Amino acid sequence: MKVKYEEYSTWNELSKDDLLLVNKAKEARNLAYANYSKFKVGAAILLDNGIILTGNNQENAAYPSGLCAERTAIFYTIANYPSSKIIRMAVVAGKDDTNSIPISPCGACRQVLLEYEHRQKKPIEFLFTGMKGKVIKFFQCADFLPFFFDENSL
Repeated sequence: MKVKYEEYSTWNELSKDDLLLVNKAKEARNLAYANYSKFKVGAAILLDNGIILTGNNQENAAYPSGLCAERTAIFYTIANYPSSKIIRMAVVAGKDDTNSIPISPCGACRQVLLEYEHRQKKPIEFLFTGMKGKVIKFFQCADFLPFFFDENSL
């Protein structure tokens, strides 16, 4: 199985639309509540109606209880824009402003992204990056979770 994705060395190589979404994710990351792990993550979603929604990770004293930025943004989207489709999503993560390593979504977030992609019957482009540097872009969420399960597996 061949996984399709693109790598960019810096944010400056991104298209204007991708850069806008990455910057929105960075803004959301800066507002994350990560008092326990100190690892902040922000997500930004572009909907088919042009609206950009954001989310960030939210922790609490029952750490590691909390919710990832990706799921916070996706669940908000589903609850408030049920008929909209997600076109693209960007995630920016890092413990501090020097992180240049792209951080991919956790397994639970991958499953949620894939299920939503399957549900909307349209691929979701997905970009992830650290606070600077390299960006990885997938053209559909199914590419980073190729052996998924869905309602047909139950």
